[in-house]
Amino acid sequence: MGDAMTVRSRRKNGVQEQIKELILERGLGAGDSMPTETELMEILGISRNSVREALKALQAVGIVEIRHGFGTYVGRMSLVALVDELSFHGKLAPTGGTRSITELIEVREALEAGLIGQVVEIADDADLVDLRAVAERMAAEAAAGAVSPLTDRQFHETLYRPLGNDLMLRLLAAFWDAYDRLAADLPPIGESASDVAAQHREVYDAVAARDAERARRAVTVHFTGIRGRTPRPTPIP
Repeated sequence: MGDAMTVRSRRKNGVQEQIKELILERGLGAGDSMPTETELMEILGISRNSVREALKALQAVGIVEIRHGFGTYVGRMSLVALVDELSFHGKLAPTGGTRSITELIEVREALEAGLIGQVVEIADDADLVDLRAVAERMAAEAAAGAVSPLTDRQFHETLYRPLGNDLMLRLLAAFWDAYDRLAADLPPIGESASDVAAQHREVYDAVAARDAERARRAVTVHFTGIRGRTPRPTPIP
């Protein structure tokens, strides 16, 4: 029984690889229409069930997108599966997610502190105008009592957008999404809204002043604040 299941799994994975090779050979890009099920059956010499199983597996990892009633298309890069895995396994942790949140914060800080110097170098006047507008919105929200998580997130997206690195932006968004899911079950502590707004304003001011070292310090201070708003993990015995 076990051997039969292994053979079937290998065969299914083989079909998935053939479909991926077909996409590459035809030079298809994200959003492009794929051959129909019937065409794939003829091209690959396999059954309809084998095609459907392979397409479903490829859809689960974002390589293809099945639009019922319209067809199958090459998928657009998505890190949804990564977010799901990070948040799920984080909640399984003995510390109830707090350790996983701490690790996510550390990864985000490493990415952002490592990239802020490039932002200082290449951000143009239009980028700074956009970033300042978000910083000022945060200050207005803080004066009203609370900074919106959406505005906070927009600041970081706007800050790193000049780099033009789509994968990096998606990774930052994925870590942000996983953090939000884990933090939703935990009581926030620490910083005031005015502190949060002030930290972001300092990041903007440092970038606008073209001071990379000051910008890195501002990012570090900001993440120190984030850690202060997050319950500390209980050490695992």
